Amino acid sequence: MEVFEQIESEVRGYCRTWPTVFETARGCRIVDEHGRRYLDFFSGAGALNYGHNHPALKRALLEYLVRDGVVHALDMYTTAKRAFLDRFRETILGPRGLDYKVQFPGPTGTNAVEAALKLARKVTGREGIVSFTNAFHGMTLGSLSVTGNSMKRGGAGIPLVHGTSMPFDGYLGDDVDTIEYLESFLDDSGSGLDLPAAVIVETVQAEGGLNTASFEWLGRLANLCERNDILLIVDDIQAGCGRTGPFFSFEPAGLRPDIVCLSKSLSGYGLPMALTLLKPELDVWEPGEHNGTFRGNNPAFVTATEALRFWEDETLSRQVAEKAAVVTDALDVLALEHAHLGAETRGRGLLQGLRFESPELAAAISEAAFERGLLIETSGADGEVVKLLPPIVIEPDDLAEGLALLSESVAAVLGREPVVA
Repeated sequence: MEVFEQIESEVRGYCRTWPTVFETARGCRIVDEHGRRYLDFFSGAGALNYGHNHPALKRALLEYLVRDGVVHALDMYTTAKRAFLDRFRETILGPRGLDYKVQFPGPTGTNAVEAALKLARKVTGREGIVSFTNAFHGMTLGSLSVTGNSMKRGGAGIPLVHGTSMPFDGYLGDDVDTIEYLESFLDDSGSGLDLPAAVIVETVQAEGGLNTASFEWLGRLANLCERNDILLIVDDIQAGCGRTGPFFSFEPAGLRPDIVCLSKSLSGYGLPMALTLLKPELDVWEPGEHNGTFRGNNPAFVTATEALRFWEDETLSRQVAEKAAVVTDALDVLALEHAHLGAETRGRGLLQGLRFESPELAAAISEAAFERGLLIETSGADGEVVKLLPPIVIEPDDLAEGLALLSESVAAVLGREPVVA
């Protein structure tokens, strides 16, 4: 690992958590250069919902490359882009009755967010954006202006303006209605909050600690935005693409956001790809007004098109719900066992975790898990949540193995025998 330490920037992060050199991967397993196998409950920070090197996706990609399919095309028309758009409309938008225009803003999630913020301001003529406590929307300047984490915001090096943070669902405790709180600011001309262009929200704050908004809260937020002529942006970058069960995490809440941001597992293969979905009446862009060199990543279109076969019926959604119930049961057992340490289950679907009062405990459990061959990360403002992101297509036996390793890791750190759900 000498070369990494000598010439790679100190900004590197995950490699410090998992200090080994990985070489191959398939499904939910990743193997280092010494041949040690790890069960991957990290899934590329949610970019690998279908696991590593899924054979159907790999086959489609290799066939495309072998026949010299176009790899780079900016926003030119290609057969790969057409195939993706056709299947996305037929498989995702049409069955849900969603009428969205599709924008390819650039290859990553923060590109999707930047496009959404810029478009909201262009459409409304207003500058402000309301976001929520513990939100995370990306690492570029616009995305950071609506992100809550002070360490990440501080890295900008300049003032982050035109973003106002409001309390997320439950942030002020069960006795405070945070929708009423936001509404009071909007209604009061003395609050200092000008009418914003948009509100941006995650249904589950994946990086912010797996804080989960209730469907009722989300519905009331959407209603508040509609009544005040504020655009509603849902950042579904990590919670979407089936991570919580349905393809879009906001479906159970009955939302029809004005703008939706997608990335992470959109390509299904870990290839960079992002979408900004917008209602047709919001498509006021001038040609080339928002662009990027790598917004036409055709290999990602190919694997994304193949990945959408998983969504031709409700089978995968049902399977995710079944597996999520297994995860919840296992985490609830651990939370009950360690309630004296403030342990509690967080999240939804296969985006769940275990929160502790002490961030040191969460970090120690992640380290103990790595020693046992399980990759899990932490999340939250202080890293206080042990976060599980197994592939959503994981086999039941592999899921059970990972949960057992988690229980062993918790026991090792806390000095108790592992508990079994």
